[in-house]
Amino acid sequence: MMFICINNLLNSAQLSTLREGLTSVSFEEGGKTAGWHAREVKNNYQASPSVAVRQMQRHIRQALADNALFNSVAYPADMMPVVFSRTGAGEGYGRHVDDAVMRAEGLLRSDLSVTVFLSGPDEYQGGELVIENASGEEGIKLEAGSAVVYPSTTLHRVEDVTSGQRLVALTWVESLIRDDAAREILFDLDQARRSIFADEGKSPRFDLVSKSHANLMRRWAKR
Repeated sequence: MMFICINNLLNSAQLSTLREGLTSVSFEEGGKTAGWHAREVKNNYQASPSVAVRQMQRHIRQALADNALFNSVAYPADMMPVVFSRTGAGEGYGRHVDDAVMRAEGLLRSDLSVTVFLSGPDEYQGGELVIENASGEEGIKLEAGSAVVYPSTTLHRVEDVTSGQRLVALTWVESLIRDDAAREILFDLDQARRSIFADEGKSPRFDLVSKSHANLMRRWAKR
């Protein structure tokens, strides 16, 4: 299982715009949109649909689309509309797994989950995103504007916030590469060829690694 942190996905101007925009939108109980098995443990609030929220959703989606590291990790075929979540003191989201199939305009298989932190770690206490893996648990609490991408297959939770307010943006990705291990191989190859290109330019070594990356994509990519 691989999860990747993306530092500075949003610049300061983008972050300020989003945070200011969220002060003027309505929020509703998050449990309304949770799967039946997660509804009992979801205790937070989500921005209600509106023109302003749709505009902010587009900002997050474009920031992800423009980010080379996100594309190298996710190989997105489709994404769910972004959800803006607010968690205050005494609120959190208990242990759960994300729905395997989600419905927006059509059906989407959730391969990867994305959390974009809009509040800084000094603005709230508690509220860590805790992801379970074979070696134990990993608590994640990133700087405002940064994101974490992790497999939707994992059990995870958001610890109760004890003070302050946690604002995040969330989305889910259907990847062209369904298998997590295959995505990790492609990620490693992509990082290697980018490193070679930075050192050597378009060299014979770069061409060979790029060829392997492209041909594995042909083997594994499916819509």
